[in-house]
Amino acid sequence: MADRPTYPIDIAGVHRELRLFEIKPGLRIAILNILGDTELVTACSKALAQKLAKIEFDILVTAEAKSIPLAHGLSYEMNKPYVILRKAYKPYMGDALRAETLSITTGQPQTLFLDEKDRELMQGKKVVILDDVISTGSTLQGMRMLLDKAGAEVVAEAAILTEGERAKWAEIVSLGHIPVFTD
Repeated sequence: MADRPTYPIDIAGVHRELRLFEIKPGLRIAILNILGDTELVTACSKALAQKLAKIEFDILVTAEAKSIPLAHGLSYEMNKPYVILRKAYKPYMGDALRAETLSITTGQPQTLFLDEKDRELMQGKKVVILDDVISTGSTLQGMRMLLDKAGAEVVAEAAILTEGERAKWAEIVSLGHIPVFTD
């Protein structure tokens, strides 16, 4: 494994060294990968639950895959159901809704799908959109489009971290902020 530079950060009382990856020439980002990190997911779920405690909502919504453990942990902490927007359509999803977005980590367009069973659950509900890191906002935009099509009302957006231009994310409920790195 290459000796990669890192960005040190403390999130919800847990220290991590986030590895830096170049996503295009001259631009690097610090990667937060919570998959398998039970200590961090648990701490972040508890801390976000405290920050979201006064917001009235019915359902948590996130896009697969890295933020799924956070959605589960927050669901447990707040006793609220969660819905996962999928990135690939499967026949069992029935009459699913779809929206396209562009991912900063892949640089490729991606489609988000709201399963037919979850689509019915969203109608008229107040939802909190959840993500691990909000960087460009494109995934948020795709999630908002899908939820609007489903007749849900987004009452808050939350993430472990925001990234890039801090002022752009003033309305996001988050536990911290990380910069992007330019050469």
